[in-house]
Amino acid sequence: MPETFTAANAVELAVVERNGFIESRHVGSAVVMSADGDVVTELGDITAPIFPRSTLKPFQAIAAMQSGVPLRGAQVALAAASHVGSHEHMDVVRSMLSGAGLTEDDLQCPADWPKDEEARNWLVRTEKGKQRVAFNCSGKHAAFLWACVENGWDTKTYLEPNHPMQQRVMEVIEEFTGEKIEHIAVDGCGAPVAAVSLTGLARGISRLAKAPASKSSNARAATVATAMLDYPWAVEGRGAENSVVIEDLGIIAKLGAEGVMVMGTPTGVSVAVKILDGSPRAATLVALTLLASAGAIDADAVGPVLDKVVKPVLGKGEPVGRIRLGNAVMTQLDRQQG
Repeated sequence: MPETFTAANAVELAVVERNGFIESRHVGSAVVMSADGDVVTELGDITAPIFPRSTLKPFQAIAAMQSGVPLRGAQVALAAASHVGSHEHMDVVRSMLSGAGLTEDDLQCPADWPKDEEARNWLVRTEKGKQRVAFNCSGKHAAFLWACVENGWDTKTYLEPNHPMQQRVMEVIEEFTGEKIEHIAVDGCGAPVAAVSLTGLARGISRLAKAPASKSSNARAATVATAMLDYPWAVEGRGAENSVVIEDLGIIAKLGAEGVMVMGTPTGVSVAVKILDGSPRAATLVALTLLASAGAIDADAVGPVLDKVVKPVLGKGEPVGRIRLGNAVMTQLDRQQG
């Protein structure tokens, strides 16, 4: 059976400390890549395949736009988003469906409750129940459907791997990552998800992040990257990890299920992280630290951001510990600072 890297090939990226006792350890792999495509930092196995999950959404958005979808402004960011289902998010997704002449019934992502508390309470209070448009991938699905309408493709089978929309997605992923896709699975939202290495993923995010400043870049990539930076609230949600990182540091940040995180600076330095146990709680800490240690972002600006997004370890509702960097990352920091 095809598989990702094992614990034996991973390193300790972070630990969870409770009252001075290390309670849990997060092992995984990570890579920092320069704008020129050179590996700057290598921790663990960065060549084994992983499912990047929602970190592929910017490339899926590029594929939709290359298929003729006339996305504008926040719509572009929503196509690349894992949103919390706020009223703002749902309204933008509905505008995308309306532009395609479709309705929420055409979405094939699961119906879900919003993670946004206000929107969830409203759906409960009005007895509307779970909604497809509230699912975190609904913007991506709306873009897929709009592409189908623009090209006369079947809207009923838009999630099938052999559908023209998904074939174009795979072409874009291969183009940006520089890797041939060997494994395809079904993501949580029902769309195909391709396996690539952390190295390939970092390469793809690097190309995306530097696209706005590059005259020779893919125009759609530049549009997607710019929209993510211009509408950080749309990428996840106001006060949510990715949105705070984007807004406060001016870099692209995109989470993926099962402990995957990517970030890219405007100059093209990128980082890709996979926490092997699937937990996302240390991914932002590790990714930002590695970018700062490589000199890609201002180290002094990272601390205040981490204070906002890394949750403390609680006991009786009060902080009693923290998530902190593991031995492998600390050793890397010492090596670079030495």
